[in-house]
Amino acid sequence: MGMSTALPDWNALAGIGDETLPLLQVALLIARDEYPDLDAARYEALLETHVARLKVEVASIDAPPLKMQAINRHLFEELGYTGDHDAYYDPRNSYLNEVFDRRLGNPISLATVQMEVARRLGVPLDGISFPGHFLVRLPVDDGMLVMDPFNAGRPLDIDELRDRARPHLGGDAPDDDALLQILHPASHRTMLTRMLRNLHGVYRDSEDWARAVRCADRVLKLLPDAPDALRDRGLGYARMGYVAGAREDLGRYLQRNPDAGDAAMVRETLVQCGRATAWRH
Repeated sequence: MGMSTALPDWNALAGIGDETLPLLQVALLIARDEYPDLDAARYEALLETHVARLKVEVASIDAPPLKMQAINRHLFEELGYTGDHDAYYDPRNSYLNEVFDRRLGNPISLATVQMEVARRLGVPLDGISFPGHFLVRLPVDDGMLVMDPFNAGRPLDIDELRDRARPHLGGDAPDDDALLQILHPASHRTMLTRMLRNLHGVYRDSEDWARAVRCADRVLKLLPDAPDALRDRGLGYARMGYVAGAREDLGRYLQRNPDAGDAAMVRETLVQCGRATAWRH
């Protein structure tokens, strides 16, 4: 089994602050839900191998952007990590063990590998929960370097960032203040919940309700009051015929968010759950 016991306990995560929540370990914990025999120590060792291969070269370079260039070259050119452009929504692109094994991922899982390697080499790379595709950022003298891990770490200039944000902001390009807000570093908790929400969407769309419920439940382990996850878990329970769980989650959701845009749909699901219970007795 290796050292799989080294991973944190799901039930402890709500109490761990954003700063100390371990990104790599929780990402592997998410993967262990789908791969129960996952050997966490093996993947931690693999990551350390990537770091060891870069240590001498990166230490000999002064400027952080040039250090980053060396890291990206090793990860994306030599090791062949790449964005999965052919099967973007394949759930394997979100599970870190598969990303390490297949060298294929989505923006957020590739950012996780890139950030973990860079930080171990003293390069302070952060994630950006950008609308659409997740990005990474590195502080430089007069601002920041923004890169796209899905496309081999390609740097993005301010015009491209504005264009990428536009469709997610109702068609308007963000002004400088709005863009700076969007480019704010993402906490580990934000990254991990986004990973789980991506997986939830994949499983919901394929109507794999047991896995969809599991992902929503895991979001609630990280963010106990997340309304979307409470609603998603309740709707999944309803689809699975677990009426008591559905009523509890959806009831709590409506109590806390009575004016939510989807309140009518959630109420309708609750009414159906009530009918299902009535038929059973």
